[in-house]
Amino acid sequence: MTTPLYRHGDVLLQATAAPTTPLHRQPHTTLAHGELTGHQHRIAEASAAELFAPTPTARPGDPQFLHVTAPHATLVHEEHAPIRLPAGWYRVWQQREYTPGSVRVVQD
Repeated sequence: MTTPLYRHGDVLLQATAAPTTPLHRQPHTTLAHGELTGHQHRIAEASAAELFAPTPTARPGDPQFLHVTAPHATLVHEEHAPIRLPAGWYRVWQQREYTPGSVRVVQD
């Protein structure tokens, strides 16, 4: 059985079971900030989902977890078509790129 994957620009979501490790709820539902453009990959209906980080001091690029608590939530960004996510848990990554001497998070 395949696990659903969703790509939204430089953000990747994978449907997953509920995490068993401690998570820290974030006060927002923005999955990634565009450092160059100011655009955001975010859930349009903030009350439809909760975003969690693995540690209180998680850095950009660390995996996050999105819990869609409503029947669906819409992932939006100014430069991409919206994606409708069904209820459930998702692991969230931001794309990284290699540059000589380091690996860094892609910035749109």
